[in-house]
Amino acid sequence: MTVFAVPNHLPQARLGLTVGKKHLKLAVDRNRIKRLTRESFRRHQDELAGLDLIMMVRAGIKQLDNHAILTALDKHWQRVIKRCAQSSSN
Repeated sequence: MTVFAVPNHLPQARLGLTVGKKHLKLAVDRNRIKRLTRESFRRHQDELAGLDLIMMVRAGIKQLDNHAILTALDKHWQRVIKRCAQSSSN
């Protein structure tokens, strides 16, 4: 997964997802990834306030179970929060 973040000057965070057929052929697999990403985003939405986030899926994500995906997403959100806090303090 790849996450891009840009300030949006709004009081809430927004999420965009790109889960293409190239990496996940079946709709059920694409929907599972989107559902897990939205669930994780909702849990971290307050910490991510003021950001526009775009999540891009890469090959190999289908082999991961739900717990591994949620753990990876949590790490991505924490990394984004840390980097945005560093850039805003400079």
